[in-house]
Amino acid sequence: MSRCSVTPFSWYHHHSSKHILSEALEFLNKTTKQRTKDTQDTRCLLPQSEHIALRQRLWALLLLIRPRQWTKNITVFIGIVFAQRLFNLAEFERTCLAFLTFCCISSCIYILNDICDIENDRHHPTKRKRPLASGQVSIPWALAALSGLFLGGMLFAGLLLFIPYPPRHDSYQSIGGANLLFVLTLAAYLAVMVLYNFWLKQVVLIDIFIIASGFVLRILGGAFATPVHISPWLVMVTCLLSLFLALSKRRNELVLLEGNASNHRKILKEYSIPMLDQMITIVVTCTIMAYSLYTVQGPTGNQRLTVTIPLVLYGIFRYLYLVYMKQEGGSPEEVLLRDRHLLLTVLICTILIIGILYVIPG
Repeated sequence: MSRCSVTPFSWYHHHSSKHILSEALEFLNKTTKQRTKDTQDTRCLLPQSEHIALRQRLWALLLLIRPRQWTKNITVFIGIVFAQRLFNLAEFERTCLAFLTFCCISSCIYILNDICDIENDRHHPTKRKRPLASGQVSIPWALAALSGLFLGGMLFAGLLLFIPYPPRHDSYQSIGGANLLFVLTLAAYLAVMVLYNFWLKQVVLIDIFIIASGFVLRILGGAFATPVHISPWLVMVTCLLSLFLALSKRRNELVLLEGNASNHRKILKEYSIPMLDQMITIVVTCTIMAYSLYTVQGPTGNQRLTVTIPLVLYGIFRYLYLVYMKQEGGSPEEVLLRDRHLLLTVLICTILIIGILYVIPG
């Protein structure tokens, strides 16, 4: 037999091994490609999940600073509007900077309030959804946001002080000047609100006056920033209206929490719904009378602002309707932004006041 001859067994063994080796190499190649694809997919998904997490955290931080509450800071424009200086560029710039300053500082106070009340808020039917109470934002992140907002507020306040205004327009020179009074007002607002969070919110009736004082300090801060003289009637109206909002807020808490009100906040056991109803009646009456007297005896408008009294009455009555019939009032800024009737009334009244003071010849 020749040496080159191949038996059937050797031929089968040779080709079978070659076939197995080929299949093994093909399987290994497919596995490697699949692993590479899975790795690439994972790398693509990782940044996307990180992006979603970052976006959720930024949204939670935005909710933490409560931008809706900035509507309260619009009161800094009351002085410049009723002094008929709204279209003076330098004074308008100073008022806008005052508005931004109070936005930053008030957000600092809201964050501080949420940190102090984090445990109580977790047992509240609506406040438990807040970023800190729900765990969406940690306390270190909240403190970092607070620090950043405080620095931002100081920056805006510093810019305001560098915008010049004619000294002859400074009606506060005899008591230190407008810039000094603005700084003192801002410091007073910050000090009062910090004391409120740590102590005064537990003192019956004082807690309501402290909430109202925040609006009064805003309107004074706006007047000092411009600077313009503001009528005592306007300060009184602002004080009474803010007391009305604060009392309505307390009433809403009692209604919403029912028998568990004192568990959420101890001071609530010192209030009752009938007591708050009487206070609201007194404050609403005084608010309407004070605004009506201002339109008649105030230094601006030549009594033409009396045409806005029906709108003010409707706005107050609408808010009372929402408080008593819809059980709202816990968050005035949300009521204003959500209720179209109330929002439209405020817009029409604002346009009418600006038209009377700036368009219609006096």
